[in-house]
Amino acid sequence: MTDAVAPALHDTLGQIRVVEMANGRAAIEYEVGPQMCHSGGVAQGGFVCGWIDAAMAHASMSLLPDLTPMSLELKVSYFAPARPGRVIAEGWIERRGKATCFAEGRLLDAAGNVLAKASSTIRLIPREAVEAAAKKALG
Repeated sequence: MTDAVAPALHDTLGQIRVVEMANGRAAIEYEVGPQMCHSGGVAQGGFVCGWIDAAMAHASMSLLPDLTPMSLELKVSYFAPARPGRVIAEGWIERRGKATCFAEGRLLDAAGNVLAKASSTIRLIPREAVEAAAKKALG
């Protein structure tokens, strides 16, 4: 997958590789770097949210590759700090309609401990409409 509008997003999030992306499930491996952390070497919560959000989006794209997932609502519960090193974000689709789906996800550390969980309501928009709007906005 490519994204002409934000090609460096994967790098910004520290994405290492997509481990799984099929049948409404996705898992993505990330490297938590010190530049993502605040005091005490704890990853900033926005990165944690972004990692899980990306996994949930990939889960929806595994079912509907011609539709772009756009978050309508996103809730994250943080259980333990994410620290520098590898983490895995997992996402799956709980229920899907024609234009909306409901996803859940979680972030795991290298030992398999759950660091955070999330749920999302996702609007599914035709990819060509999203790309046309982005090109128009960029001039």
